[in-house]
Amino acid sequence: MMTAIELVVLDMAGTTVRDDGVVEQAFQRAAERTGVADRMPWPDALQYVRDTMGMSKIDVFTHLAGGDVAAAAAATAAFEGAYSDIIAEQGALEIPGAAEAIAGLRDAGLKVALTTGFAPVTRDALIDALGWRDLIDLALSPVDAGRGRPAPDLVLTALLRTGTSSVRAVAVVGDTSSDVESGRRAGAGFVAGVLSGAHDRDALAGADAVLDDVTSLPAALVERNLVARALVARTP
Repeated sequence: MMTAIELVVLDMAGTTVRDDGVVEQAFQRAAERTGVADRMPWPDALQYVRDTMGMSKIDVFTHLAGGDVAAAAAATAAFEGAYSDIIAEQGALEIPGAAEAIAGLRDAGLKVALTTGFAPVTRDALIDALGWRDLIDLALSPVDAGRGRPAPDLVLTALLRTGTSSVRAVAVVGDTSSDVESGRRAGAGFVAGVLSGAHDRDALAGADAVLDDVTSLPAALVERNLVARALVARTP
């Protein structure tokens, strides 16, 4: 018998928030300011950033810095500053329909947590820029949970903080392979990849479903008898 979903854990950039290359722009600025990627060819460094989208930024920069933790910390701070600057310059936009989809999930009695590999300051700047503070139940960064993705910590912390009854009552949704792996490691009852962000269908193949974007999530939950059918009527 399927366990009904009580909590939906959604990634931010690429899943609910449009990226439009902002992460790569911020990485390039951070690399130029700190030299963190100087030990390898630039195309290789950029490809690594693309491959590890969704992971904790300190972990990504530690690899790029060859294990130099101090250099990684400096690069992470430069990245977060650059990302915030770009958001201030360009603004933040949702994946079209994301806010309405989240509102529909909550109207149906589900709790919604946003998770990200960004530091809290960047995460909160995005949430405030979008006006989503009252739209969600919880927002988490790796520092809030212990480890970033692909570890299960963000998902399990969201479960504990929202009082969700079991991991089988959690749905995890993201645009990267690390999102999918994190959901799998946590034992989530439903794990979905979305094609609105960094990774393609092949990279997301470990998910229970690969959706065009987050607006397809309510219907996917209903089709699997994981929520009440009335949920679809409340979202686009």
